[in-house]
Amino acid sequence: MALLIKNADVYAPEHLGVQDVLTAGETILAIGRDLTPNIPGLETIDAKGRILTPGFFDQHVHVTGGGGEAGPVSRTPEIMLSSLIKVGTTNVVGVSGTDFVTRSIPNLLAKVRALAVEGLSTWMYTSNYHFPPTTLSGSVADDMLLVPELLGVKIALGDHRSSFPTLQDVLHLLADIRLGGMISGKKGLLHIHLGDIPGPFEMFAEMAAMGFPAYRHVLPTHCSRKDTVFAASVEFVKAGGRADYTTGGGCYLPRPADAVAAAIDMGADASHLTFSTDGQGSMPRFNDKGEMIGLGVGGCEGNLEAVKDLINVHKMAPEQALTFITTNVAEGLGITGYGRVQTGFKANLNILDDAFDVATCVSRGRVMMLDKEVLVKGTFEL
Repeated sequence: MALLIKNADVYAPEHLGVQDVLTAGETILAIGRDLTPNIPGLETIDAKGRILTPGFFDQHVHVTGGGGEAGPVSRTPEIMLSSLIKVGTTNVVGVSGTDFVTRSIPNLLAKVRALAVEGLSTWMYTSNYHFPPTTLSGSVADDMLLVPELLGVKIALGDHRSSFPTLQDVLHLLADIRLGGMISGKKGLLHIHLGDIPGPFEMFAEMAAMGFPAYRHVLPTHCSRKDTVFAASVEFVKAGGRADYTTGGGCYLPRPADAVAAAIDMGADASHLTFSTDGQGSMPRFNDKGEMIGLGVGGCEGNLEAVKDLINVHKMAPEQALTFITTNVAEGLGITGYGRVQTGFKANLNILDDAFDVATCVSRGRVMMLDKEVLVKGTFEL
């Protein structure tokens, strides 16, 4: 399968101007002006000067569904392929959440692999909110070695639904992740759902002061749901860490984009900031007594909306705004060959319309959506 996209205004994410992009199989073969390949069966798309970007990353999606805070009826459904394709998400990291009983890790792995069969690039974390971590094999290091899609472990800290592990507990887990990463050739990450209760960032700083490279292996998310958590996340980034800001709801600022813009203004390294949607996760609302009073479901459209807000509201250049859902994510996760329009990289690409919405989506060299018509749907989609 070969594809030639002609006359595209390429943001790689740096601006390359109008170029042709040639892909074959799942790989970008060439980028240049007036390419004329002689390949049998070549498919051609004329981008007509529209913006072409890397396929977008969403590094925190409850692909098997989230929820469960109000009993079995409140479990959110699994995600469908087209929900991701319509918003240009070609690279997705699956996570589990509150329910560590009925939402199993084998089920998460199966869904991640199903989405890969359907055409996406997929990864996952083992475990959920619970501690000790819920693994496939009984060992974090074994999971990391035996499961190619596995990036590390997810837990919750500072949340009333978490297990409240101690500093020594988390340090021991991080050591297992770091060692498992060395053995398996991965970066090794502890992906942390942050709640509103103070303490996690102080814990990370203490670990770093002890000599453990916490800033390399700790990746906190939901960093802008409360002002104190946001302020602590900025200091964490300034010390060398990375912070992920959720675009699917629960931001203390008017817009998720405001968090990234504010973090940069406060001195945070922009290359260490990312967005994720918390897609298909539950959005519970609690009163001051800790009682749940409402429940919603997170969508997957927030990342691109946040990028558009950075461009339109904060007047950020597109080549920088796009990094928060492309290169910054790939580099933070330690995933090579993704997140850029570059020769030899994965052929995951989006063509945007004049409103900066996704018109055409190419995932692993396959046209999944063309001119906003979804061509490839999930196995059980009508």
